[in-house]
Amino acid sequence: MEELQDANAQLYEAIRSHAVVDQAMGVVLAIGQLTPEQGWAVLKDVSQQTNIKLRHVPELVIEWARTGALCTDIRSELERQVA
Repeated sequence: MEELQDANAQLYEAIRSHAVVDQAMGVVLAIGQLTPEQGWAVLKDVSQQTNIKLRHVPELVIEWARTGALCTDIRSELERQVA
């Protein structure tokens, strides 16, 4: 039973993570007028250039879209990537 609960938790996290990435890509696509492939590349590049794990970058982008708050290094790199 515990294995089933673990598998269920992993599946839930995978679905949630996918939704977060999709939402962040939507933000990036809209601000940069990019294709989905370009948007994904931007998220990966921002992660690499700022040394922030890729799984955290989409969360930060969504928070920025919601609140307008984004740390300077990510904001600068995001602007550079979509320019």
